[in-house]
Amino acid sequence: MGSARILSIDGGGVRGVIPSVLMQRLSREPGLGDWLDRVEFVAGTSTGGLIALMLGAELDPQVIRELYEHRARHVFADSVWDDIRDLGKILGADYDVDNLRREARTVFGDLRLDQLAKRVLVTAFDLDNEDPQARTWKPKIFHNFEGPDSDGPELAYKVATYTSAAPTFFASEDGYIDGGVFAPNPSMCALAQSQDRRNLPSDRPALSAVRLISFGTGRSFDHVEGNALDWGYVQWVRPLISLMLEGTNGIADFQCRQILGDDQYFRLAPMFPPGTAIDQDEVDRIPYMIDFAEHVDITRAADWLRAHW
Repeated sequence: MGSARILSIDGGGVRGVIPSVLMQRLSREPGLGDWLDRVEFVAGTSTGGLIALMLGAELDPQVIRELYEHRARHVFADSVWDDIRDLGKILGADYDVDNLRREARTVFGDLRLDQLAKRVLVTAFDLDNEDPQARTWKPKIFHNFEGPDSDGPELAYKVATYTSAAPTFFASEDGYIDGGVFAPNPSMCALAQSQDRRNLPSDRPALSAVRLISFGTGRSFDHVEGNALDWGYVQWVRPLISLMLEGTNGIADFQCRQILGDDQYFRLAPMFPPGTAIDQDEVDRIPYMIDFAEHVDITRAADWLRAHW
């Protein structure tokens, strides 16, 4: 590998349209027309995993943006019958995972991870490893690097479904759920993968040769009010889902910044205005998110790419 230019993208459902627009804008900046072409390794969680796979398949950010604009509502399609069957949101997932799988297959067909043009890393969580000696749940990192643990033969659309199957939004798929339950920001997973001796025994890059740019999908000023919350299962379930899928993405940012420093690492994670929060399935707010992303200040990100990429 020698050097490693790594692109990492957070989870966030339909908010994935935001990094798609930001990447497109950066490519229009003077001197940065080929910055995406120079990416050697793309990592993603959930919607970021979808984008990572699409970039690995050489889809242009404009195409990715249009998929969010025109196809996201098919993924998050609900029905009155489904709500009745699930007693609203009490018993079943909000949306049919078949929709997610079908849209992913439309994009990727039967493309395998080892047929992608770039190296990719996509997170998921395995609810049951079915090991008779040590049966447990565990994080799962799908990748197409060479080595004994490579997932090259896996179908891209299946991995796309696994990484995006967020609890309460979708049913699990083949025993996997959204990787955001352990890595909503996969930057640190990507950094660790770049140093894995199993996959890069001879050309592993020195840490000093790594450059990592991390994209968020829009952050809100979230909080839980109250100093002594005497809550049970019912009150905690929704806040806990949000905490799992999004609340810890700052940890990976801190870790990467401390290990790599400002010359080797940059994070572009714009904040929504105070009072604005957008859930993973709010497809009707995609036009707002596109406008938001078009007006984010990308000056520092562009300067960093010119100086260090």
